[in-house]
Amino acid sequence: MSDPFNPELPSIGHLQARARKRLPRFAYEYLSGGCFSDINIQRNTDDIREVLLRPYYLRDYPGSNMETEIFGKKYSAPFGVAPIGLQGLMWPRATEILAEASHKHNIPFILSTVGTASIEKVAELTEGEAWFQLYHPAEEEMRDKLLTRAAEAEVPVLVILGDTPTFAYRPKEIKNGLSIPPRMSLRNIFQMCTSPTWSITSLFAGIPEFKTMKPYIPKGLNMKHLGEFMNKTFSGRLSEDRIKAIRDKWQGKLVLKGVATCEDMEKAVSLGVDGVIVSNHGGRQLDAGQSTIKPLAEIAKEFKGKTTIMMDSGIRSGSDVACTMASGAEFTFLGRSFMYGVGAMGKRGGEHTMIMLKRQLQQVMEQVGCERVEDLHKHLIAD
Repeated sequence: MSDPFNPELPSIGHLQARARKRLPRFAYEYLSGGCFSDINIQRNTDDIREVLLRPYYLRDYPGSNMETEIFGKKYSAPFGVAPIGLQGLMWPRATEILAEASHKHNIPFILSTVGTASIEKVAELTEGEAWFQLYHPAEEEMRDKLLTRAAEAEVPVLVILGDTPTFAYRPKEIKNGLSIPPRMSLRNIFQMCTSPTWSITSLFAGIPEFKTMKPYIPKGLNMKHLGEFMNKTFSGRLSEDRIKAIRDKWQGKLVLKGVATCEDMEKAVSLGVDGVIVSNHGGRQLDAGQSTIKPLAEIAKEFKGKTTIMMDSGIRSGSDVACTMASGAEFTFLGRSFMYGVGAMGKRGGEHTMIMLKRQLQQVMEQVGCERVEDLHKHLIAD
């Protein structure tokens, strides 16, 4: 079997450039875009790269070990695949590709409520190891149905989303008329025709659908009414009462994604969540907000040991993973980075990206003389 790592694409930047050429413009802009002027996307990465690590060259050094344990399970590396909606629109069967690769490489995969594979399918592909991220429905009945299905699929970790209290203003998506299936405007049809690999692969894979939500979507809806249904269904803003209700019902591990302040962190801990993901939704919700790495250090300093602290948004390399861990995170998640891999390489893209990130992280750990990822904070050069 050939090595899934392609030395011609040795960084996320190379993968992004290749994906941009292979995807229709509307799909690429959904993947790469943020909100308003796309400022916070770049801020997320730029601020991570202000973090500096101190190397120790003359110490006895037996080697590095990237294995990381959270929630009682040991993973091969301190990173996983963040939830991304509409994955199958960006590349056919992207959800399944990343779920299978994650299971093979023993890293966590989080399925989005609005992903293009069902809870049951992803649970099957990962042998019950996948996490599930719940967009909080407006109605309790819908919430309970999704929680029941997640429990029956033996999902070990439920992730609830707190950083999307409103629908973001995303000019590129508005202009492109983004939807599932893609709107058949002349512009979008032209873009599909100029992306033959994507179009042929999509033809064989079939029209992407919101597979987890499919049983609840009325049949025969046109694209406009489907959009209205989804907007109405997921207009529920997360609150302390809603978190408490989920905590009371959910017997597995519960993670709150979207914490950005110590104030919210204190409430999360008091509500009994097992972990948090410091996140700004990949810079897709608030251009005027902080990057995720900025509040991480303060949150970690005050709350480490009280709950598991993780982070996503802006991580684009193994070096970024190391700097995030050094700043106080106990685990990290990447979304766009893995999708750039799939967009660039198709079914081999998930494995390629995971191998690449592991190699990058290992090099950083060996360079600074860090044996275990949980010791990376000892290499942080404080301001």
